[in-house]
Amino acid sequence: MIRKLCLYAAALAAFNAPAWAAPVKIVAAENFYGDLASQIGGANVAVTSILNSPDQDPHLFEASPATAKALKDAQIVIVNGVDYDPWMEKLLQADRAPGRKEIVVGQLVGHKAGDNPHLWYDPAYMKAAGKALIVDLIAVDPAHKADYQEGYAKFVDSLKPLDDKITAMRKSYAGQPITASEPVFGYQAKLIGLKVHNEKYALAIMNNAEPTPSEVAAFENDLKGHKVKAMMYNAQASEPAVQHLVQMAKDNRVPVIGVSETEPPGSTYQDWMMGQLNALDKALSGGA
Repeated sequence: MIRKLCLYAAALAAFNAPAWAAPVKIVAAENFYGDLASQIGGANVAVTSILNSPDQDPHLFEASPATAKALKDAQIVIVNGVDYDPWMEKLLQADRAPGRKEIVVGQLVGHKAGDNPHLWYDPAYMKAAGKALIVDLIAVDPAHKADYQEGYAKFVDSLKPLDDKITAMRKSYAGQPITASEPVFGYQAKLIGLKVHNEKYALAIMNNAEPTPSEVAAFENDLKGHKVKAMMYNAQASEPAVQHLVQMAKDNRVPVIGVSETEPPGSTYQDWMMGQLNALDKALSGGA
């Protein structure tokens, strides 16, 4: 009799126990936001990143049916905005899923179309995106509130070496002139206090427009005349005009640093950013 009562109690407890919660489904337009979500959410989230390969040119990306399906199942979506991933915003507008949370980072940090869209190059913007994410995660999955808060705190703490590196480089290099074929690195260049030449050229290339002859000449003169300490270029873009400038920089012994718009495979946001900063630091210090 006692055994039967024990079995009954165990069965009743199992019946009343909450079901094992499925991970919160998150879709990120770009893999650095997917990495952010994974670092904060841990085992409690299942993350899909749409742009996740360095071989993909974000400006030429076209959404597939698989992208639309992933969005249909998503509980939280993270989008860059600022006209960087309009394909994602169009898909969201076309399928208004009830209850789905949407984080548009550009709106979150006060940027609009026409501004530099490479927001993730400012660690403060990544912290803002993370803060918005934990609010949505707690709303969707309140049972793991403490886990999400702890994940966000760890993420913010992990950015301290990056913030310290930027501060140290600002002390060493503020006011130093560099040039860039695209404004990918623009936010960090500003945080360091670098003087970036040829910004009109960079905007033209980013927008798939043709730079004017005078803009091309100014860029070439900076390289030939050693008027800049380094050249940054988008390693994911392969325009012949840019490759010509990269070669010209090398020929004139101007250090060249490739930066990317997509987080490299097997890396983390923190390591990716720090690696590029270390390369620039080496170039500006005369070590490259």
